[in-house]
Amino acid sequence: MTTTTEESAKPAPTGCCPPFDPTPWQGRQVVWEDHPFVKTHVRSLFHIPIGMGRAITRAQGKIDAAHAAPAVPLMLSDETSPWGQDLYIDVAGKVPDAEMAALSGTFLTRVYDGAFRDAPRWAEDMTAYVHAQGRQLEKLYFAYTTCPKCAKAYGHNYVVLFAKVDPPPPRATAQGS
Repeated sequence: MTTTTEESAKPAPTGCCPPFDPTPWQGRQVVWEDHPFVKTHVRSLFHIPIGMGRAITRAQGKIDAAHAAPAVPLMLSDETSPWGQDLYIDVAGKVPDAEMAALSGTFLTRVYDGAFRDAPRWAEDMTAYVHAQGRQLEKLYFAYTTCPKCAKAYGHNYVVLFAKVDPPPPRATAQGS
């Protein structure tokens, strides 16, 4: 499946990951200026994360202790190599004893639904979408919205791609005489 904007009946929460509504994220432009995130690293074996749940739980514990959880959870993944990825977990403020990072820029978003093995196809589609918008792709982040167990329970494995794009061209101004 490529992209989705379909709205379905709201599933019952699993008690783990909250149900995800893809509608607000489809075709959106997000602009961040030094937006705070907790950054953590996860090892991978040929792109398959090892210990991701433990890393997220550890970081989330620090976020909760600092009362820095945002209203809407968001976690971006930056796959740095087949051997690892950096996770950026959105926060509403400083988190002591955690590595902090700030992201700035303009990001275009698109929602995908399907098996993780489709990620390369999603990345190609997102790149084409960015170019169709007249923009250049600088970096691509994946936002996984639920764990695999919750995706199965909800019947959807939504993934939001965040494409950091070049700044928009300056607006033309009328020159008066």
